[in-house]
Amino acid sequence: MNLPVMLDSALDELYARIRPVLAVVRDGRRGAGAGILAGNGLVLTNLHVVRGRHPVEVTLDDDRTYPAKLVASDKRVDLALLEIPVDGGAAAVLSKDSPRTGELVYAFGHPWGQRNVLTGGVLSAVTSVHGQDGEVPILRADVQLAPGNSGGPLLNAAGEVLGLNAMIFGGDQSVAIPAGVVREFLEAARREHVPEGVL
Repeated sequence: MNLPVMLDSALDELYARIRPVLAVVRDGRRGAGAGILAGNGLVLTNLHVVRGRHPVEVTLDDDRTYPAKLVASDKRVDLALLEIPVDGGAAAVLSKDSPRTGELVYAFGHPWGQRNVLTGGVLSAVTSVHGQDGEVPILRADVQLAPGNSGGPLLNAAGEVLGLNAMIFGGDQSVAIPAGVVREFLEAARREHVPEGVL
């Protein structure tokens, strides 16, 4: 098998793996972003996608749509955890590996309302940006993002989530909140908002 065919096969596999855990997050009017499933009815997204907007709805890959409740948020890192009335289900895999500058990465989301769009690029930097409430760790990459990508995953070649795309931080490259920060947010949500055993 030649290299282009191998790459096509690998991307097909990555797309098939991540699509079931990607959700559309809508604000009940016309705005939409992305989110990733965390299992047992929990959905991770950016806080700016849902803050101050009601009602919020989540549409899964199979087109089922549910009302969503905000159960935890962190303004500093622009993360939000939603809950929808479903049990079990698939969950995205947060990478435990340290992101490496120069590795291939892929962004998955719904730019301009187009569902399940995949773009690729290179991880350009593991750095931080000064936000409203202090320094925020970020990943910079040259993948293309547009409104509708916020809250969607930045993936490594294995299909693991390296970070959550967060366009609110701006700049001339895409920005994602690293998986380690997302994991800390989930652990805090478990302690403070979500019953034991759900996450």
